[in-house]
Amino acid sequence: MSFSAETKNELARITSDNPCCNITELAALVRLAGSIQIVGYKKLNLKITTELNSIARKIFKLLKQNFGINTTISVNKNQMLKRNNSYVLMVTSEMGAEKLIKELGILAPGDGFYTLNKVPTNLMEHDECKRAFIRGAFLGGGSISDPGKNYHMEFVTNNEDFAESLKELINSFGFNCKIVARKNNYVVYLKESEQISDLLSIIGAHNALLSLQSTKIVKAMRNNVNRIVNCETANLSKTVNAAVRQVENIKLIQATIGIHSLPENLQEIARLRVEYEDMSLKELGEMLEPPIGKSGVNHRLRKLEEIANKLRD
Repeated sequence: MSFSAETKNELARITSDNPCCNITELAALVRLAGSIQIVGYKKLNLKITTELNSIARKIFKLLKQNFGINTTISVNKNQMLKRNNSYVLMVTSEMGAEKLIKELGILAPGDGFYTLNKVPTNLMEHDECKRAFIRGAFLGGGSISDPGKNYHMEFVTNNEDFAESLKELINSFGFNCKIVARKNNYVVYLKESEQISDLLSIIGAHNALLSLQSTKIVKAMRNNVNRIVNCETANLSKTVNAAVRQVENIKLIQATIGIHSLPENLQEIARLRVEYEDMSLKELGEMLEPPIGKSGVNHRLRKLEEIANKLRD
């Protein structure tokens, strides 16, 4: 199961004792997952579709508890490979679909069917209702990427005005949502891991939040390890290349003027460098008598390199 589906399953299990929160959550769910069907003169049905049975059960429960509507859940089996089944709830005209949609702030009150393309702020008595609406919007048309791959959370709607209104609602909690057009839809999205974490906390997805933070820590540790390894590898490569060059210089001196022609201190370091090619400068310095530091060894090896370069010229 994807990270997005796990997050939705967690959110679908959240219950509230406040009827206003339940209604606002259902309003967002219907807005993003529902469609209105005209079935006759001044008659319409409401069709709600979701790919998760946990969300279907939640919608069924919210309809029954808050509006006394007993509907049914049907399953549409998808024959396409790797596609999930879909769960469909139908609220017919006889069940009171028109009244329901108007109470949820999707259709304007009065005669006629005029859609309201704004977040129904009149249904929100306090911040908890706003959180419930955002949660319902995510359940109805949201998704979140696997944090192991990238950080991206979005809400997909087919109306630009509603997308703008939803963006303003989310941003009222201090976020920085943006909107992008994608085909025939408008997507409200977040990309920063910290903001996604905060939004998951606000809508109650605490397990998903912990999972995201854990993955983020592991990724940070892995990046640090890789950075350290790359740095060590680069330093090791630099050290090996320098040692090879130093040995070549000494062998050139030996083949031309001979090591014995060098000053005593240079003869001593030259013999040690050739004999112990894998040793670091510090270790070479400790083997000298008397011992000298890394900078002293480097100074003598540079002298040998100058002599070798003159011989090459």
